[in-house]
Amino acid sequence: MTVAAEPRHPPVCAEAQDLRILPIPSKSDLPLNGDLNNTSSMRVVLKPERHPDFAYRSLSIPASMDEPTIRSRYRPFLLPDNVQQQDWVSKLELATVTELAYNDLRITGERIRVLILYGSLRRRSYSKLLAFEVARILWRLGCDVRVYNPQGLPVKDDDQHSHPKVQELRDLSRWSDGHFWVSPEQHGNLTAVFKNQIDWIPLSTGSVRPTQGRTLGLAMVSGGSQSFNTINSLRVLGRWMRMFTIPNQSSVPQAYTLFTGEDADEGGSRLMPGSNRDRLVDCAEEFVKYTVVMRPHFALFGDRFSEREPLAMN
Repeated sequence: MTVAAEPRHPPVCAEAQDLRILPIPSKSDLPLNGDLNNTSSMRVVLKPERHPDFAYRSLSIPASMDEPTIRSRYRPFLLPDNVQQQDWVSKLELATVTELAYNDLRITGERIRVLILYGSLRRRSYSKLLAFEVARILWRLGCDVRVYNPQGLPVKDDDQHSHPKVQELRDLSRWSDGHFWVSPEQHGNLTAVFKNQIDWIPLSTGSVRPTQGRTLGLAMVSGGSQSFNTINSLRVLGRWMRMFTIPNQSSVPQAYTLFTGEDADEGGSRLMPGSNRDRLVDCAEEFVKYTVVMRPHFALFGDRFSEREPLAMN
């Protein structure tokens, strides 16, 4: 009886027979079993299918359907139609996440509501410019994006809870499904302007954080070499506020060299092509994916054994 020869690389599981799954590398591609580039410990990974109809599609809210007061107050990132339809954001191939966001919108009838905070009062603030770029990507992906302007927010105290800027910030946070934070780095950490905004968001309502269960995306800018101090501090804040911070993050070094001039193409003050811009797109894309997955279950995240009244035993 002839015995069939064993395949050189038998699949580690039945799923590996699926043509949608990334192929297992050949033996010549698997020489390493150390700390770097270890392919022997790789898990079988599904390759998402991408539908060309969604590759460059925009899910943004048409001007005719957008509330004028919201648009003028919270969407300073919007560009004229002729620019917006031809800029670099419009040319991003985002088939997978666009289809996911489209189906979520079709099923729920609700757009993902995103509050964006930045941490500087300078007119040409690079954290603000980066926040605007994030906003444009999220806007294209169908999110209802609102950018809070920290100008006029008083320094945190225990007396001005009724201040209009405080109430505005708290209302936006309560409204949101997720936050995206962008802070400059100063003296090796986040700025007072940014932290002041976080401090005005109430710490708790009873035993529940007002931000509990929301998703959080993070980015930072610095004037020198790349740093992660501010990003790390933002992660600590997000964890303390019981938010789900996405794994990816964006740190833009020497930010003053990476934005176009105010009178340049595509509306001016745009993030230049390169790995920093690509990473920012990754973060926005990942933020939407996580929010779509988690938003239907927000209520579950505040349900904890230590705080529940036990049900009666049968």
